[in-house]
Amino acid sequence: MNELALVDRLRKMRGVSGIGDDCAVFRPRTGEDLLLKTDQLIEGVHFPKSMRPETIGERALARALSDIAAGGGDPRCCLVALAVPRTKSERWILAFFRGLLSLGTKTGTVLVGGDLAHDDKVHSSVMVVGAVRRGKALTRAGARPGDQLYVSGRLGKPWDRKIVPRLALGRKLSGKATACIDLSDGLSLDLHRLCKESRVAAQVDDIPIVGGGNLERALHGGEDYELLFTLPPRSKPPAGTTLIGTIVAGTPGTVWLKGRKLPPRGYDHFA
Repeated sequence: MNELALVDRLRKMRGVSGIGDDCAVFRPRTGEDLLLKTDQLIEGVHFPKSMRPETIGERALARALSDIAAGGGDPRCCLVALAVPRTKSERWILAFFRGLLSLGTKTGTVLVGGDLAHDDKVHSSVMVVGAVRRGKALTRAGARPGDQLYVSGRLGKPWDRKIVPRLALGRKLSGKATACIDLSDGLSLDLHRLCKESRVAAQVDDIPIVGGGNLERALHGGEDYELLFTLPPRSKPPAGTTLIGTIVAGTPGTVWLKGRKLPPRGYDHFA
């Protein structure tokens, strides 16, 4: 196996466009703002060595797409850097890209370039370019006291469950939600981050927990990849979402759970 032959194989796969040049060319449409997101997936940190390459590839893209959803945007294209040990065959690498491109095809995310290298373990970095109507991108910074706090699904999922980026919901929230974040590091930490950026506090009254899950994991476990968002009072929430609390005035970043202060104890690489 050599890099030129591998790139030629990748060119022929569905969901790939224009790879082989030094740079990809992307032209945004009139009236759009671009959303840029990069996310890493590292063996032994984000997935076990035993995970199938198709699953690893799919998760590598899904994690980044979840952040595009949190911005209220549509994915357009992606760049993928992949480093693998020399023990990984061409078949393994192509399986990784099949998993990634399967999700890319479903979500309209075209692979337009990237980089291949060797390392002592599998390491992938995916950059996604998304787009949203100009001035309508969702951020963490717009929540205000009185806003209602919602989550898109049940929390406390097993960490290796299939990631379903909430892209359709993010598009519905664009221009309506006052703030939004994807729940990748745990409700306690990600809600703290949203409140910190919005310079508000939050009161959580109820938490929808997935079957087989528990409150500890729902609060602090991470890897749920649901959307946590705020709407102005008396707004009609999208179907399938759950009201869990209210934004209140207070020390920025403070979260209260049923009257008790909730520490931000979600996943932190540097904690």
